[in-house]
Amino acid sequence: MITLHWVYALAGAVFAAFALLGVADRGNPRRWTTSAFWALLATSMWAGDALGDLGNGVLVLGLVALGALGLGRGDGVVPPEVRQARADRFGNRLFAIALIIPVTALAGTFLFKAAPGWFDPKQATLIALALGVAVAMTAGCLWLRAGPLVPLQQGRRLMDCVGWAAILPQMLASLGAVFALAGVGDVVGSIVQQAIPQGSLIGAVIAYGVGMALFTMVMGNAFAAFPVMTAAIGIPLLIRTYHGDPAIVCAIGMLAGFCGTLLTPMAANFNLVPAALLELKDKHGVIKRQVGTAVPLLIVNIALIYWLAFP
Repeated sequence: MITLHWVYALAGAVFAAFALLGVADRGNPRRWTTSAFWALLATSMWAGDALGDLGNGVLVLGLVALGALGLGRGDGVVPPEVRQARADRFGNRLFAIALIIPVTALAGTFLFKAAPGWFDPKQATLIALALGVAVAMTAGCLWLRAGPLVPLQQGRRLMDCVGWAAILPQMLASLGAVFALAGVGDVVGSIVQQAIPQGSLIGAVIAYGVGMALFTMVMGNAFAAFPVMTAAIGIPLLIRTYHGDPAIVCAIGMLAGFCGTLLTPMAANFNLVPAALLELKDKHGVIKRQVGTAVPLLIVNIALIYWLAFP
C-alpha cells in the first residue's frame, strides 16, 4: 500500500538532489552551507521516525544554525534568454503544466479513496498531490524537450532564492503543537471566555474567527494558530457548548486564520520572499495589496461559521 511514507521518500529524494547539485554549483558563494541545509532537510524526510525526538531536535537546531550562517543563491542551467524565448513561444499555455498538479490532486482524492487496498485513504490528498507533481514534471520535460536534471536544477535555483523561509510553515506548525501540549490554549480560552457575553453564540463565533486571524498574524502561520485557538474557543464553546458541526467550524476557522496570513510580515515565505524575488521597492507591498482581500474575506468566513455550523 502506498502511504505517506512514500511522499516523504519522494520529498527527501528531491532535497537530496538539491544538495548534491548545489555542491557542484561553484557560482554559489555559500554552496556548502546551502547544500548542507537541504541535506539535513532530506535526512529529516527520510529518517525522521528513526531519529526520535532528541535527534529531530538536534537536526532542527542544525537547520537554524545553517540558516543563521546564511544561504546562497545558485544558478539555473537554463539561461534567461532561453526562458524568455520559451515564454514568448508557448505563452499562457505553459500554465497547463502547473494545472496538472491540482487536477491530479482533486481526482486522486476521490479515486484513491475508492481503492483502499492500493492507497492509504486517510492520506489520499497528499499522495495525489505528490503524484501530480511527478506527472507535471514529466509532462513539462516531454513538452519542452528538457532533460530530467533541468527541473531539479531550476527547482534548486528557486529554493535557494526562498532559502530558510521555505521551511517556516513546518516550523510554525510544530510550534503550534508545542503550545497546545503546553496548555496555552486553555490559558487563552479562559481569558477570552471572560470577554464573551454569557450565552452569546455570535460573540463566540467572532472571537474564534478574529482570534484565528490575530494569532496567525503573531505566529505567522494558520497551522500554528489552529491548535491553540481551537482548544481555546472552537472545541469548548462552539462545538461542545453550542453543538456546532466540527467539520464546518474547523475548516472555515482555518480559512479565517489564512486571512491573518495575508496581513503579517511574520509569514515571510508568503509575503516577504515574493517581494524580494520580484525586487519590489516596498518590501511590505504584497501585504498592503492583500488587505483589501483579507478583511472582507475574514468577515465572510465568520458569517459562514455562524450560518452553517449550527443547526
